[in-house]
Parts: sequence; structure tokens; C-alpha cells
Amino acid sequence: MAAQTPVPIRFVKACIDDAEALTKVQRRTFDDDAHRSGQPAGDRRESRAERVPERQRSGRTAVQCGVVCRSAGGVGGPSGYDSVDWTLWAMKTGIYFKILAGDKIIGGVILFDMHNRHFNLGRIFVDPDWQNQGIGSQAVCFVERTFRYIKTWSLDTPEWATRNHHFYEKLGYVKVGEEVPKGRTIRLYLYEKRMPSRPVEPGP
Repeated sequence: MAAQTPVPIRFVKACIDDAEALTKVQRRTFDDDAHRSGQPAGDRRESRAERVPERQRSGRTAVQCGVVCRSAGGVGGPSGYDSVDWTLWAMKTGIYFKILAGDKIIGGVILFDMHNRHFNLGRIFVDPDWQNQGIGSQAVCFVERTFRYIKTWSLDTPEWATRNHHFYEKLGYVKVGEEVPKGRTIRLYLYEKRMPSRPVEPGP
């Protein structure tokens, strides 16, 4: 039997018409992760960037920004992960790429500009059927290569998400702290990656 031709993976700027499909994939991804990790239902989180008002994006002010989106009944994931409204807000507020296998949406990457050549990797997700194929690593490499002028990348991930810890550490991210957001019970691990100095240039 002839070997199957690998499906090309592409990263393309998301648009409004993609919101429903991206929300479905995001819900499927995070619900699957919650089931496998035993995360309690309803113990959801927001990234640090999501909690900072757009006018104050310094990575330090823990205030919910933009629209407040509540879960539509998913098992457990980050704030708004099963809400089309949240997906639309993220497209407006951040930089949102869809991950395509051929023409099929299988994941997404959301970035937030924290200013001073600092981006927050607010969210990355890959459909469970497409995991363990190196697509997450490709996504991180894609955004770091696309925005080469960025000096600092930051992100946070739950304490229980040990697979995420190994994944980001493998890609050069270093744990710089821990945080329990006000009113929450979940502890977040904070990661950063400092890039070699490069000239300032605009992204796509």
C-alpha cells in the first residue's frame, strides 16, 4: 500500500466567518484535556493578558478586559473557551490565527500585544485527533518566526497541566512565577521566553 501524502499544515489569520468552527474545536480540545487530567468541572481560568484592560496591557493589572463571557456548559477550560462571543472578542482584541490541515480548521493560536515588544501567547489549541504530530510546536515556531521583532514572549498555564509544562519548557520557555487569580482556586504557572535582540519591524 502506498504511503499517504501528509496533509499540509498552514497558519492563516482568522476571520469572523471562522468563529463558530474555532469555538467548536477549542471546546473539544479543552474538554478532552480536562477529562484526561481530572480537572474539576467549572474550575476555569483566564490568561493574564485576558484580565488586563486593552489600554493598560502591562501584564500586571488583574482586571477582566473587554466582554465578560461565561461558559456555555463545557466541562472545563479557560474563560470563554466554548463561547462564540469570546472568540469574536479575541479576534478583535488580539491576533488570532487558525490552524488548517488542508482546508479544515484543526486549531488556533491567540496572541495579545502587551506593548514594548512583548507578546502574550494567550491561547494555543489543537484538536485531539491532530495532537502528538508536532503541530503545537509548529504553531509556536510560526508565531516566533513571524513576529521576529518581539523580545519577550509570556504565557500562563494551570498547575495541573503537566503536559503543557513539558511542552513549553522543551521550546525554551522558563517558569518565572506562580499566581492564583483573585476569586479563583486554580494556580497558574507563569512562563517567559526572552528572544535574541533583533531590529524593530512590523508584523504581518
